[in-house]
Amino acid sequence: MIFDETQCALGEGPLWHPLRGQLFWFDILGHRLHTKGRYWQFNTYVSAAGWIDKDTLLVASAEALQTLDLDSGRITYLRDLETDNPVTRSNDGRADAQGGFWIGTMGINAEAGAGAIYRYYQGELRQLYTPITISNAICFSPDGKTAYYTDTPTQKIMRVALDKDGWPDGKPVLHIDLQGTEFRPDGAVVDAQGNLWNAQWGVGRVASYDPQGHFLESFSFAARQTSCPAFGGKDMKTLFCTSAAVGVEGPDQGKTFATITKTTGQAEHRVIL
Repeated sequence: MIFDETQCALGEGPLWHPLRGQLFWFDILGHRLHTKGRYWQFNTYVSAAGWIDKDTLLVASAEALQTLDLDSGRITYLRDLETDNPVTRSNDGRADAQGGFWIGTMGINAEAGAGAIYRYYQGELRQLYTPITISNAICFSPDGKTAYYTDTPTQKIMRVALDKDGWPDGKPVLHIDLQGTEFRPDGAVVDAQGNLWNAQWGVGRVASYDPQGHFLESFSFAARQTSCPAFGGKDMKTLFCTSAAVGVEGPDQGKTFATITKTTGQAEHRVIL
């Protein structure tokens, strides 16, 4: 079903706020953060968020990490994010169990190898992986010991072990191999059982995989360019999915969708500044 009729040019970054019981998502190309019935306008690309407290989000833009007061709309600068590189913007991001925030960047025109993946933790922004063309699928196992990510054109979702502070511990290894298929991995989230749910661009679906990377099931949506899933709702069994209208035609392209599942999602972790 359609959760929200707003047509986003590039819908991304859905976040179910566990304290507010409210879904937020972005239109990257529209420079907006949305929730049902309201939006916040920015002056540049914005793409991903984490929650700090009931009324404050951490928001990643093309130039910085910043906080947003949801009541007043006040934006407060935290630190630069590739401010000196006009080629790139932020893309996929999510908070880990330790309170760190992972954020990927990419070329505004998807320039090959222009992006990277970073982690912001206790005031430090550290580059983890580069070069990255289209950063996506940043998500974490329920025990906080594993991170996942993809560089979409590779069609490979990687996993990496994390230490007690949430930093990568060892080299990434292949988790899900989609090479040779029509499935291009976009945003992803992990449910409470450790299954990874991945939006797959261009085919209108979200697919789930068990902790060993084996396919379990998929859900189809009316928009072709499905971009990122999120679990929410009162029982955390509603699967939301954003989509993008850019480059495709149709009345449902770019809308945000919801479907009921038998799976319980993970509550999104708090960002600890």
